[in-house]
Amino acid sequence: MVYGQILHRHSPDDCFININVGGFKQRLEQNILKRFPQTRLGRLLCCSSKEAILELCDDFSPSEMEYYFDRNPCFFRYVLNFYLTGKIHLMEGLCVVSFGQEIEYWGIKERHLDSCCSNKYQELKEFAEDEGWDQRSNEQQLQSFDSSTEQLSAKERDLEMFEGSWCADIRRNIWIRFENPGYSTSAKAMAVVSLGVVIISIVAMCVHSMPDFQQVDLNDKEIENPVLAFFENFCVICFSVEFLVRLAASPSPRKFLCSPLNIIDFISILPFYTTWAFDIVDEGESPELENVGKVVQILRLMRVFRILKLARHSAGLRSLGATLRHSYHEVGLLVLFLSVGISIFSVLIYFVERESLESELQTIPIGWWWATISMTTVGYGDTCPVTLGGKLIGTLCIICGLLVVALPITNIFNKFSKFYQKQKHIDIMEHTFHRSSNTSFCRSEKMFSWHNLTVNFTEGPVIQEHSAY
Repeated sequence: MVYGQILHRHSPDDCFININVGGFKQRLEQNILKRFPQTRLGRLLCCSSKEAILELCDDFSPSEMEYYFDRNPCFFRYVLNFYLTGKIHLMEGLCVVSFGQEIEYWGIKERHLDSCCSNKYQELKEFAEDEGWDQRSNEQQLQSFDSSTEQLSAKERDLEMFEGSWCADIRRNIWIRFENPGYSTSAKAMAVVSLGVVIISIVAMCVHSMPDFQQVDLNDKEIENPVLAFFENFCVICFSVEFLVRLAASPSPRKFLCSPLNIIDFISILPFYTTWAFDIVDEGESPELENVGKVVQILRLMRVFRILKLARHSAGLRSLGATLRHSYHEVGLLVLFLSVGISIFSVLIYFVERESLESELQTIPIGWWWATISMTTVGYGDTCPVTLGGKLIGTLCIICGLLVVALPITNIFNKFSKFYQKQKHIDIMEHTFHRSSNTSFCRSEKMFSWHNLTVNFTEGPVIQEHSAY
């Protein structure tokens, strides 16, 4: 026996309950509510204590047997219509999100929407979700703007560190020209020269691998081509001078040496001096240094890291690095999906092709290679199935590979676009900031101002900021 029946055991009104929703009072018959026992009002009929009743409503009056709900009274009229007809209709003027919250509160399922409102509700719900996605995207852009401003503030603090140090004005001018190629004509010229030296070094390394440019001595020992050696030495000297000048002009040597781009610069010149030291040691032809030649060859191959120096002059490469750092989850999913697919299809192709004498897919490890180049849609053609079953499996493998690779790549591309916009934004702000800071270096007159700095995101909001330091 329920709580209300205990209090009014002999009352003729036992078959009715009184509902008060935001001041709108209604007397409902229990038999109507029992038709929908999973709804909130239907569950009220099964409550056996006042505590259980108060879990479903906001207040309860035992004397009047009235249940109070602090909800929208206008919407409750649609709830009453639901109990009478078994169908719920959309309420005009009510947000679709609020509508969803209301029907969820009253325990009404979306399947109870009438056919005249069901399609409209789904369309409005999808539109609201799209609007929410756009709003979150805009918030991310604003967060990106804030982080860009923080980076610019960090660069401003770096410039303030020059105050009171030795040769402050000279070091500050050199530092700004190295850090911001758009600062002045001389800075652009230095950036072009640095980029040209990097390209020359990469081309010389590639040309050195061609047999026509390789030379040997009388003992058939490989020696450096004089022309290529000249370009190599010239480029390394330029890299070394640039690194040392930047280190001497930096406001904080410790922070400079911890920067990823500066670590790349150091790694790009380290193999030259290491191989040069090994060559000097190897002149003694000591029997204990038999493997020195192999070590030198490995170190020379490390010159390929010089191509990473292009990141200093390319916003795209810096954005790519940031994308990879922040996409480890998506990359992990991509590797996981490919690993599962490769393992499955390599075993399938092995069992189908192993009895064919013409097929090269006679082992599972070979099947791994075939599944890898098939799922990634590379298709070298060195191994391929020859049986009908193998070709069917190959077709399925390629289709699955397209789907598996496409899923994480979309998220990675979206992150790359975001980081690229952020990097371009930082470059614009740095250019404006350094040009403003050039007008007054003295602390007493330091008034940095970004006049009408406008950053226009791709198909996004225009952000205008006016600030003074």
